[in-house]
Amino acid sequence: MRQKQAAAPDTDPYFPAHGDTRYRIHRYELALAYRPTANRLSGTARLSGVADRGPLREFSLDLADFRLNRVTVDGRTTHYTHRGGKLRIRPERTLEAGAAFTVEVHYAGNPAPIRSHWGGLGWEELTDGALVASQPIGAPSWYPCNDRPGDKASYQISLTAPSPYTVVVGGRLLTRTTRASSTTWVYEQPAPTSSYLVGVSIGRYETLPFTSRASSSDARRPVPQTAYVPARLVPEFTTDFARQPQMMKYFEDVFGPYPFNEYAVVVADEELDVPVEAQGLATFGTNHLDGQGGSERLVAHELAHQWFGNSLTVADWRHIWLNEGFAKYAEWLWSEHAGGPTVQILAARAHAHLRQHRQDLRLADPGRRLMFDDRLYARGGLAVHAVRCALGEDPFFRMLKGWTTIHRHGLVTTTDFAAHAQQYTARPLGPVIDAWVRQSVLPPLSTPV
Repeated sequence: MRQKQAAAPDTDPYFPAHGDTRYRIHRYELALAYRPTANRLSGTARLSGVADRGPLREFSLDLADFRLNRVTVDGRTTHYTHRGGKLRIRPERTLEAGAAFTVEVHYAGNPAPIRSHWGGLGWEELTDGALVASQPIGAPSWYPCNDRPGDKASYQISLTAPSPYTVVVGGRLLTRTTRASSTTWVYEQPAPTSSYLVGVSIGRYETLPFTSRASSSDARRPVPQTAYVPARLVPEFTTDFARQPQMMKYFEDVFGPYPFNEYAVVVADEELDVPVEAQGLATFGTNHLDGQGGSERLVAHELAHQWFGNSLTVADWRHIWLNEGFAKYAEWLWSEHAGGPTVQILAARAHAHLRQHRQDLRLADPGRRLMFDDRLYARGGLAVHAVRCALGEDPFFRMLKGWTTIHRHGLVTTTDFAAHAQQYTARPLGPVIDAWVRQSVLPPLSTPV
C-alpha cells in the first residue's frame, strides 16, 4: 500500500525567508540565453501553479538581483515589487483557493551566487563557462522560483549559448538547433524536481556515451548514461568512471529501479570543493580525476543521491540526514560489492573518527549551522547501518526497496522513515533510531546479529 507523502511545513525552519507555501508550482518553462564572455543571462520564465490557500491577493517568488522587464499573471501585466531577493506579485484578480494560474517573468542581468554560511550558492561563472550548484538556497541566483524543497515541479529548459559551448541540463535533450554562431539546447525533466536540484553546466566538452548493455539474464532496460568531459581529461575520466555502469546496476538491485530516465555526469574544467548533485545530473571538478579511480566513492555517493535526495526529497532541511546518510551508506555498500573494504570495516572507521569529535550533533534536527557538517554524513551512514543490524539482512534490503518505491518522487521526514522501517520487524525499532538519530551522544558501534 502506498503511504501518504509527507507534507512540507508552512515555512522551512532553517530558511524561513525562502519559499511561499500559499501556492505550489507544477511546471517551469525557462527560455534563456547566456553569453559566457559577459556572464549575461536573459530570457523568460513561465511558471504554472495552483493557489493552495485562498483568496490569494498577492504571492512571492524568490529571485536575485536581475532587471525585470515585465511580469504578468495569466497574461495580464501585474503590479510587483522586487527587493531583497523577493519578487512580490499582486495579480489583477484575486486567486481563489484551487485556482490555476500562470506567471511570466521577463528578466536579464549578470547572475551571481547567493551568499550563504557555506559560500556562494547557485550560478557560478567559471573561467570558461558556468555551472549551477544550488543546494540548499542557490536556485534564485538564476531563475524565479518557489525556493523550498517541498514544492517539486516538472521543467522544460531552453538555453542558448555560443556554439562552441555544450549546454548540459538534468533531463532528456529534446532538440539542439544551431543558427549562425549560437546553439539552442532544449531539455525536458518530467519528474517532480525541487528548485535546488535543477542543474546546468555550460562548457567546452567532449560527449561520451557510456551505457553498458544489459546481460542476457537481466530484463531491465539499461539506464542511458552520458558524460561531458574536457577533451584533455578523457583518458583519466575513462579510468575513473569505468565502473559507473556496473554501479548503476548494483544500486538498482539494492535500491530499486533508477528513478529517472537518464543520468549525466559532467567534469567541469575547474577544481570544485565537492561534487555537485542535481536531478539526473552530477558535476565533478578536475581535481576529482586522477586516472586511478581515487574518487570512486564520490561517484557512488552522487549516483546514490538520485534515489536519496532527488527522488525521495526531504520535506524540509531538518531531515537532510536522509539524503546524506543513505548516500554515505551507498559508498560503503559499493566498496564491499566491488571487493574493497567491507561495510563493517568502513562503519568501524567512521565510528572511531566520530569518537574523536564533539557529541553535539542530532541527525534529526542538526540546525542550519551543522547541516553539512562531515559528522552528519558519517553518523547518518552509521544510523542506516544500525537499522540494518537491527532488522537483519533480508528485511533490511526489502525495507530499502520499499522506502524508495513508496515515496518515489515524493517528500520524506525522519518520522516517515522510522514508521516505515518498523514495519519490517516485530521488535521495537524506536530505541535504535532514537539513539542514533534523535540523541547527540554517539551510541556504540552496531554489529550484525
